[in-house]
Amino acid sequence: MKTITRLVLSIAVVAVITAMPEARQALSIDTLMATPFPTDLVAAPTGGAIAWVSSNSGVHNILTAQGPDYQWRAVTAYTGDDGLWITEPGFTSDGKTIVYVRGDGANRQGESPNPAQLQDGTDQAVFAVPVAGGAPKRLGAGSGVVASPRGQRVAWVSRGQIWSVDLASDDAAARLVNARGGASGLSWSPDGSLLAFTSGRGTHSYIGVFTLASKELRYIDPSLDRDGNVTWSPDGSRIAWIRQFAAPRARMFSPRREADEPWAIRVADVKTGTAKEVWKADAGSGSAFQAVVADSQLHWGAGDRLVFPWEQDGWLHLYSIPAGGGKATLLTPGNFEVEYVNIASNGAKMIYNSNQDDIDRRHVWTVPVDGSAKPAALNMSKGSEWQPSMTSDGATVMLHADANTPPHVLVIGANGVGHSLLENTLPPGFTPTALVTPQQVILSATDGMPIHAQLFMPKDVKPGEKRPALLFFHGGSRRQMLLNWHYMYYYRNSYAMNQWLASQGYIVLSVNYRSGIGYGMEFREALNYGASGGAEFNDVMGAGLYLKNRAGVDPARIGLWGGSYGGYLTAMGLSRASDLFAAGVDFHGVHDWNQGIRTFVPDYNVLDDPDFSRRAFASSPMASVDTWKSPVLLIHGDDDRNVSFIESINLITALRKRNVEVEQLVFPDEVHDFLRHQNWVRGFKATADFFNRRLKNKAATETQRH
Repeated sequence: MKTITRLVLSIAVVAVITAMPEARQALSIDTLMATPFPTDLVAAPTGGAIAWVSSNSGVHNILTAQGPDYQWRAVTAYTGDDGLWITEPGFTSDGKTIVYVRGDGANRQGESPNPAQLQDGTDQAVFAVPVAGGAPKRLGAGSGVVASPRGQRVAWVSRGQIWSVDLASDDAAARLVNARGGASGLSWSPDGSLLAFTSGRGTHSYIGVFTLASKELRYIDPSLDRDGNVTWSPDGSRIAWIRQFAAPRARMFSPRREADEPWAIRVADVKTGTAKEVWKADAGSGSAFQAVVADSQLHWGAGDRLVFPWEQDGWLHLYSIPAGGGKATLLTPGNFEVEYVNIASNGAKMIYNSNQDDIDRRHVWTVPVDGSAKPAALNMSKGSEWQPSMTSDGATVMLHADANTPPHVLVIGANGVGHSLLENTLPPGFTPTALVTPQQVILSATDGMPIHAQLFMPKDVKPGEKRPALLFFHGGSRRQMLLNWHYMYYYRNSYAMNQWLASQGYIVLSVNYRSGIGYGMEFREALNYGASGGAEFNDVMGAGLYLKNRAGVDPARIGLWGGSYGGYLTAMGLSRASDLFAAGVDFHGVHDWNQGIRTFVPDYNVLDDPDFSRRAFASSPMASVDTWKSPVLLIHGDDDRNVSFIESINLITALRKRNVEVEQLVFPDEVHDFLRHQNWVRGFKATADFFNRRLKNKAATETQRH
């Protein structure tokens, strides 16, 4: 508990330093959204440095820090809310250079998103910048950049082909591998002489190994199946990968609890190419592969053991096996789910975050790769910690947030002392004490399923008073909203919005509906969810009835809002239950599952499986648009690559024919997860204005007036 105490004190001190008296400035969405958001935290292979991407009001830069004081500084100096995000930062082998990707990828027509209407190009590209300072150098178009563990060579993927450059030379970047198919998942051998990758062929995929010196390309153990997620043995003599078999997969947005043929792990001798299956998942429930959030789904640990994720017992856990084959050892037992996963530099233990013992938050744990000891909590704060890593000098770094303090970097030294890198980062006027602490609520869906939610209660609710109330539904649907600031940018923004709505007097209930993560496979792969039946509507109704019957809520002033999958559920609530829900805001929602699936699977044809396509439409808001009566605000970007813009066009056309009041806010050239900060703020302000006119300023019920 010593580490835990010091961690909490460190965060509390920072909060006191940065807080302003609550009475001096009201909470605003501008201030909440101006808090910087850190992502992609990485540790250098030497020198003890760390780096991360900081997104601040639409300006994205790479920051770095080093022990023992860990004073952060910027190594890039980009300006402007231009929509050009930075991702994939990584150190070169000497720790002196950071490579990264800037910009979003192109669509099928080869167009990169450009919501800021920039005139000098927005192509996604790989860059390198000196840690000590200096101008970034553009290496070439592409993404998926990885630095060699030896020397200064880096490799990346551009239009499915592998490119490379030696940063220590004056040579220009050139295509490294000439191969059919689309490359992904690049992985260097420990000595940097070989490069392994996944070669996607549409219906199947191979593991390729390229030798730099001889320029020889070989495919290891090719089959009719789907191979990927390659990892190297510490001595570089073997590779391991995951094989998913060629049996057809379930329809998108439909439950998938098992595979026709369970997935397997294979190991090959790199020199001879001889391969064998060393492990295979059990048949039945849990036999479909489910990934964790990690650079690799396979880790080759000490003692020649392979560590991998599996949900054999219905929860996503870590297991390990001898690399030569054997029975799987469960490393993380219990009713919780593992998420971000890393391995210590010596390969002896895994470091990860999970919701063990705190199902609606995240905390960091470690466990030996051989299962010789139980998982040990690194800390158990009142907030959440995620994306852990270990530095080359023995410190543990992670990202942290609680209900009041937004996400930031946290370092726990080898001595157990926690240090928050939050100094001089929060915007003027940000007052942690002005935020409310969400309460955990477990309600019952109308079919009886327990559903977790977070309740944001305004601070000034008086006894007997009736307030307007809102339901919020996250996107995904493979997400879980937490009892604190979120670890994903989209949902960090959603959390900020719910806090602002609560400060404006709304009672807000954020609902973790079925088909989301965090509560086990059966919840995530709920029967009849999504396109297979829309079972989540039971959760929408259960949450709506919970608010209707809750003291302090005006039952005539209940609204709902959400984005993407949350937009789908917002539209479902309005189309099927306008008598309960008085208004809604739908950010880029799915309104017809057949159209939604086609966005991801262009050759999807409703005639291939008429029974499924009929069920998919029946599970869509468009199927019940005739009973839609309540007003709605539709918000959408017309370059959305996840939910087609036509979804909102078709819906507004149908609603206008039925004289439903529809308002709209359109962002030209914006994508699904808005790339520009200003578009998020505009969308949220429009949402609040809509609810203020439709709910907040609406006359209270007769019951309250009398």
